[in-house]
Amino acid sequence: MTQTQEAGRLADDLRTLMEDAEQLLRATTSAGSAELTARAQATLADLRERLNVVETQVRARAHDVDSYVRDNPWQAVAITGGIALVLGLIMGRR
Repeated sequence: MTQTQEAGRLADDLRTLMEDAEQLLRATTSAGSAELTARAQATLADLRERLNVVETQVRARAHDVDSYVRDNPWQAVAITGGIALVLGLIMGRR
């Protein structure tokens, strides 16, 4: 559940960043050319679409991981321990 919450928080932060960028674009519209403004708006629209896709994927993966850990807690502990051991060995050699 924690990973799902963190994924949601990340998506919310990215959405806030997009809204701030749109507000900045609106504030600077009077100073820039129409072509530049149109390109910036198109880029922001494309970025918003990509953000929605990433948000959906992250939430789905976080839900899958959460479900797996709840269904197989000991396997999750073993996998996490194995990863920690490998990382410890790698970092210990430096």
